[in-house]
Amino acid sequence: MDSLKLIALDETDLAVISACLQDAVFKTGDTAFLGKDRTFTLEGNRFVWEEGKARKAFERRRAVLAVKQVQAVRSRGIDLKDTGAVHSLLALTFVPGEEAPAGAIELVLSGDAVIRLDVDCIEVQVTDIGGGWETKFKPRHPVAS
Repeated sequence: MDSLKLIALDETDLAVISACLQDAVFKTGDTAFLGKDRTFTLEGNRFVWEEGKARKAFERRRAVLAVKQVQAVRSRGIDLKDTGAVHSLLALTFVPGEEAPAGAIELVLSGDAVIRLDVDCIEVQVTDIGGGWETKFKPRHPVAS
């Protein structure tokens, strides 16, 4: 499989990146906000969903998510001092602001945690930065009744 490299400039593109990063795992310490560059980064291990049922084994790859044009970063449900805590990314969503194209990109995590990025516009990149490795575990999501 080729390495993944995507950019999102609108909500439709962001939904594609969200699908590719669903169930990525990362540590609190693997996130950074570079205020001078106005960029938020997250480095984690993404589950490779894009090969679908053609796959013989499950795979994870190391990837970097970069969100640009970030004005502020806030979080809920995360102890920022616990840099070794592991989180699972469920989705990336866009919340429109009062004036387009500004708004917020929310990284929805398991355990009811959220990282909220106030942005001037949607400018998001995801890039695989290493080879894949096999995993026996496919993420599962129980259906709520």
